[in-house]
Amino acid sequence: MENILLLNGGKQFAHSHGRLNDTLQAVAAQTLAAAGFALRQTKIDSGYDIEEEVRNFLWADLVIYQMPGWWMGAPWIVKKYMDEVFTAGHGTLYASDGRSRAHPGSRYGSGGLLHGKHYMLSLTWNAPEEAFTDPAQFFEGRGIDAVYFPFHKANQFLALSALPTFLATDVIKNPSIEADIQRYRQHLAQVLVFTLP
Repeated sequence: MENILLLNGGKQFAHSHGRLNDTLQAVAAQTLAAAGFALRQTKIDSGYDIEEEVRNFLWADLVIYQMPGWWMGAPWIVKKYMDEVFTAGHGTLYASDGRSRAHPGSRYGSGGLLHGKHYMLSLTWNAPEEAFTDPAQFFEGRGIDAVYFPFHKANQFLALSALPTFLATDVIKNPSIEADIQRYRQHLAQVLVFTLP
């Protein structure tokens, strides 16, 4: 794994300013560049060229989505980005849904073309960690990846494989930004197998 695409889905909206996601994006860029990875970055809210983003997906060995949790999922600008870029990638990112009229019984979701490539989620939430892990709390103990099940499936439709998710919790009511930054650097080093300076 050498080429990494960093996608920043932070956005100024209502009481959110996107600063923590900008910070974690910068932490990833600095940490990964120091470890020798080649990087490309897109801040989705600043605009993007759809065809260039398709080329970025083809270039990347790993795509890291940096984004806040909004209303139990990805911000709408990230979903719009995926709708536009993934659709434009028909024939390069995916061939089909894996089926055809001649073979409608083939496995749905098996037409992706990005085999051997990966994606990772780096997420910021106001919810505390126990909201995801405690069966008596809001997400019924199902964990963060269950909350993002459709998001995972959209990436897996392209044949991308998931790496472990990073989650920063309680970022508004009880923030621990410096600790989150250190945990994220360690997460990247552990998942991508390199030594931090």
